[in-house]
Amino acid sequence: MAFVTWRDWLETRDLNGNGLDASRIGLGTWAIGGWMWGGTDEKESIHTIQSAPDRGVTLIDTAPVYGFGRSEEIVGKAVEQGGMRDQVVLATKCALEWDDDGNVRRNASKKRLLKEADDSRRRLRSDTIDLLQVHWPDPQVDIRETAEAMAELKSAGKIRAVGVSNFTPAQMDAFQEIVAIDVAQNPYNLFEREIDNDVLPWARDNNTRLLAYGALCRGLLSGRMHADREFPGDDLRNSDPKFQQPRFGQYLAAVDALEAFAQEHYGKHVLDLAIRWLLDQYDHAFALWGARTPDQLDAVANVPGWHLDDDARAEIEAIVNRHVTDPVGPEFMAPPAREG
Repeated sequence: MAFVTWRDWLETRDLNGNGLDASRIGLGTWAIGGWMWGGTDEKESIHTIQSAPDRGVTLIDTAPVYGFGRSEEIVGKAVEQGGMRDQVVLATKCALEWDDDGNVRRNASKKRLLKEADDSRRRLRSDTIDLLQVHWPDPQVDIRETAEAMAELKSAGKIRAVGVSNFTPAQMDAFQEIVAIDVAQNPYNLFEREIDNDVLPWARDNNTRLLAYGALCRGLLSGRMHADREFPGDDLRNSDPKFQQPRFGQYLAAVDALEAFAQEHYGKHVLDLAIRWLLDQYDHAFALWGARTPDQLDAVANVPGWHLDDDARAEIEAIVNRHVTDPVGPEFMAPPAREG
């Protein structure tokens, strides 16, 4: 397969006018870190990251907490060994800390953020982080302190763009009193549409880029799940209410119906439909595509070159509502706040 043609026509957007042009589909590397995904294979992960630009995927998103530094280390090693630094946009996060037992909590203090940025630059083997995102808001820290730390990092040239993740519009308004937000990252997919009512309108009003994580809803929208699927070890889907019966059956029925719709109307699969739907919701939306092997990125080629009209989006929504009668959001993923 001639991967070079994919690179030529995969959609790109700038990250809010700051000179960072990135593919609208980004490689999500939470699973590559291993933690909460049943472990990782470093060699295969490096191969996957290095294959991404050949498929047109130039945005790579990671975080320190993904494997407690492991994901960032693998990304940094892959990019350096592949001589890829000028081909990719590196996005990572900050504001979560962990102890030796793997207990995670929020910490968005200025001291923590400044230290994390240096640690991430070291693990990523890069003097500059293209996009640094505050992973979760910290109710124990004034948002202005967090924003001031990000502004300082940007002024120092350690980061090129500022992002926030899992913030509400009110929190983003307060943050922007100190420094502009280039990117808002939130969970968003056909089954988890909570941000339709708040963050997405805010992004449109503020001309802010939306980076959607969970675009395939932890694999539910891949079309490869079945009712007796089991998840090994610490896989987070063991605690995701969507993967517990009877809800799991409802979501799988919706996936089957969406697959039939995609095949009938576009000759595509439900995975292609899910990503196309997300990108068509907002012209400045980006979708994170989790992959641990190169072949899991092959379907990226099926996303460009077509769009969903209003009638199609209405029918897709009707299909989901018809089958998923007991929906649940992504709230289970929220880490605890620190005690006061």
